[in-house]
Amino acid sequence: MANDETNSATNASPSTSPFSQPPEFSGIAKAMKIEPHSWNQGKVSVQVLVTKEHTNKGGVVHGGLTTMLLDMALGGALVSTLKLEEWCATTALNVNFLDAGQVGDHLISSGRIVRRGRNVAHLAGEVVNQNGRVIASASGTWAIWNKRPSNLPLRKSE
Repeated sequence: MANDETNSATNASPSTSPFSQPPEFSGIAKAMKIEPHSWNQGKVSVQVLVTKEHTNKGGVVHGGLTTMLLDMALGGALVSTLKLEEWCATTALNVNFLDAGQVGDHLISSGRIVRRGRNVAHLAGEVVNQNGRVIASASGTWAIWNKRPSNLPLRKSE
């Protein structure tokens, strides 16, 4: 375990994080019609209503959409704790596909911080449908920088 790890998921920035509200979603998230569901310190969920455009050739939700939902929810959980000058990026995301989402499903992807250190965070989450059936679960690792790259656009709170 790295020296900067802690044994608590509560090692987040104070509740006055400048990212206590969801940032504007990226163009691809908007194109996929993914929206915020809930945004709390260290726990975030996003949602989508599945349409035919979200499906693969087999007629079920494409795994890429499921993975994107998980990346957004888990990453969002970490972003919700960042200080203004910090930034993060996914370094690993392990997805377990447990069931198939269907056209008409309301999918909610939730993410939470398992453990956060100064330079790395571990997160977990799942995607469920409107009946609470688990479609996929995930765990992931994010790198954290204490200086945002200069090419990143300003965020909502700035």
